[in-house]
Amino acid sequence: MAALHRLGQCHFTRIAISHFHTSSRASAKQHYKMLVLGGGTGGISMSARMKRMMGAENVAVVEPSEMHYYQPIWTLVGAGAKTLTSSSRSTASVMPSGVKWVKSKVQEINPDTNTIRTDDGSEISYEYLIVALGLQLHFEKIKGLPEGFEYPKIGSNYSVQTVEKTWKALQDFKEGNAVFTFPNTPVKCAGAPQKIMYLTDAFLRKTGKRDKANVIYNTSLPVLFGIKKYADSLWDIVKQRDLQVNLRQNLIEVRADKKEAVFENLDKPGETKVFEYEMLHVTPPMGPNLVIKGSPLADEAGWLDVNKDHLQHKRYPNVFGIGDCTNLPTAKTGAAVAAQTAILNRTISKIMKNEKPDKTYDGYTSCPLVTSYNTVILAEFDYNGQPLETFPINQAKERRTMYHMKADVMPHLYWHGLLRGLWGGPGPYRKLFHLGMK
Repeated sequence: MAALHRLGQCHFTRIAISHFHTSSRASAKQHYKMLVLGGGTGGISMSARMKRMMGAENVAVVEPSEMHYYQPIWTLVGAGAKTLTSSSRSTASVMPSGVKWVKSKVQEINPDTNTIRTDDGSEISYEYLIVALGLQLHFEKIKGLPEGFEYPKIGSNYSVQTVEKTWKALQDFKEGNAVFTFPNTPVKCAGAPQKIMYLTDAFLRKTGKRDKANVIYNTSLPVLFGIKKYADSLWDIVKQRDLQVNLRQNLIEVRADKKEAVFENLDKPGETKVFEYEMLHVTPPMGPNLVIKGSPLADEAGWLDVNKDHLQHKRYPNVFGIGDCTNLPTAKTGAAVAAQTAILNRTISKIMKNEKPDKTYDGYTSCPLVTSYNTVILAEFDYNGQPLETFPINQAKERRTMYHMKADVMPHLYWHGLLRGLWGGPGPYRKLFHLGMK
């Protein structure tokens, strides 16, 4: 029960323990040339790059979690194609050796004094700051959650505590409605809410239950997917597989004891509809990290306010941001973080030399849209929503090779490349392709 209550305000999951790098609780006042807030994808990959740039002794990472998760694989965990344990490593094993690991939670950021305060009351000062704190999950903004996860038939691929509940609900499905949701907020990996729908359809067909199922996707968006080229292909799949898509429908309540989900019609305020379900996958509302939101670093909406070209803060030139915590106008994905790492590394190297940044981030992001247990549509696009593709083929077509890359190749590159600061940059899939062609 306590774990479910913590889901109410769940941070972007990250992680950490202690090997031959230094790790400790923050105690006396400390100072670092480069302080990194957050030990997720952006934080660990940038700390590895900063170690090479300025030496491990000058870099510290503030991260309270003992475990680090490769979250993109949770779509497959929720569908039974991967195990949860395959998505995790100890934070100690991914923390760059020699870098100081402060095992505390950031409580306050004071950019005017170049200091941060941790939850144990310690103060840490910095010369440069990288903010990589991710975003916040808000299950509690849906009436009946997170306590509804105590009941069967309901899960979410967005939390380590609920992703296996998705797989259990899928296995236990007998007949009725399988309902999938997309909230009326920004989200990380905007394709994930519908990926699990396609996988559920495939599983039910494989197990002979599809004829007794209504597969329903209720999304708050006015479109199935934001980029038309890929949306057209997805609509074709929806029609071929007899999937029901309802646009502008936002989940506002879960009555888990009755197996009912209540949706509001965003185009007709006050109008609601109740769906009975045999399986419910919830994508929670999401929002900015609360520490950032309460600091001078935030924009009006609470996101880290950075220059979209160079990832430098708009008002504090010694502060930089990466990943889901920023207000960069692109989709929040792991591929976007991978693309941002090389740009940010270059920006920081120039700023430290009192030079102007000369490399520009084009908003590259990617979403491998899993459409079955062996096919993927690889969506890649930029700030303008224009396809920015890697391969000399039609990427809007379902392909087995792309599934293999999503399920098997990318996790390996994540653990052994990106987190070590050895892989990434504009178009990480493009870079992978060119490496393969050499």
